[in-house]
This record gives sequence, structure tokens and C-alpha cells, in this order.
Amino acid sequence: MSDATIAIYDARAQEYARLSAALQELPEMEAFAALLPAGARILDLGCGPGHHAAWFAAQGFAVEALDASVAMVALAAARPGVSARQAGFTDLPASPAYHGIWANFSLLHLPRAALAGQLRRMKHALYPSGLLHLGMKLGAGEGRDRLGRFYSYWREEELEALLLEAGFTITARRHAEGRGLAGARDRYLLVRAHG
Repeated sequence: MSDATIAIYDARAQEYARLSAALQELPEMEAFAALLPAGARILDLGCGPGHHAAWFAAQGFAVEALDASVAMVALAAARPGVSARQAGFTDLPASPAYHGIWANFSLLHLPRAALAGQLRRMKHALYPSGLLHLGMKLGAGEGRDRLGRFYSYWREEELEALLLEAGFTITARRHAEGRGLAGARDRYLLVRAHG
């Protein structure tokens, strides 16, 4: 994630926390949780203010939350049951450590050229048949939004090809649209896959 993007999240962490508190992805969270063993280890990669991590912790899971933004990590770490630390997307163990990885609208801040390698790293960090949740904005190309945050946009077939190439099997997907911090209404895709 670029330094400029991190700085924007640091400056607007409280606003983002208010905007994302509604847990729009609750159906996906419930389905994800239902497929994990009791007490499973979950990585919330790009956790933001920690709403999702806190929900998973409240369900009895062991949750580790990572984010590049110091302000977001502070918010996430204040939530009961959440172990949060500042780290980049690539700061993953080289051997299996998680039953599930929740990457909800975080990896869209990676350059397009970096996503394939990141998906492979995530596959290696999952136990066999581990779960991945991926939320990404749909579109083409990459660039900055009106706030200055860097984004990469993807077509569904491109994402599916990269997931398959990294060794994932897609088991669920949902299309939707919503308004984000920049105020724009974007189309997005939520995918669940097994490692």
C-alpha cells in the first residue's frame, strides 16, 4: 500500500470507522465462520478499524488483525479479543498458520502486478483447505480516487483466473455496490474460496 494511501487512512480513521460499522458483509461473515472449526485462527488482512475482527473474536475465534495504518491498528487493538499490529500485506508466515484469511476491500490497494504473488503468499499461510474471503472493486486499470488513495480495479474473470492460478477453489461469490469514504458508488465482488 502506498504511503499516500496509508496517510489518508491515518487521517480519516474515525470517519472510516463510522462508515464501516454497519457490517455490510455480515452474510459473508456468517457463512465464513460456519465453515471454520471451533476456535479457528483467522487473519483479518487490512483490518481497518477492526469491526470484522471484533465480530469474529466474539464468535470464539482467535483473531489476528494486520493493517498498514497506525490509526486503524489502534482502533482495532482496542476491540475485545483482537490482537492487532501494524504490518503490510506481504508480512505473512511462509508456512500454514491460519484456518481463514479475511481480506475485505484491502488488497485493492495493491498494484495490479502484485496481486498474483500476494494470493500465492496467502495460500501458503493457510492450513490445507483453509478459507479465503476477498472483497474487491470491479472495473479496469488502476489509479487514485478523489481522496488520493491508490486503487486497482478488476474484472471478475481476471480475479477468478488469479485465484485458480494461486491454488484456490471458488465456492461462493456475490456482486453488490456501495458508497465508500470518497463518496463514489462502486460495484464490487465478494468471493469465498478454499485453499
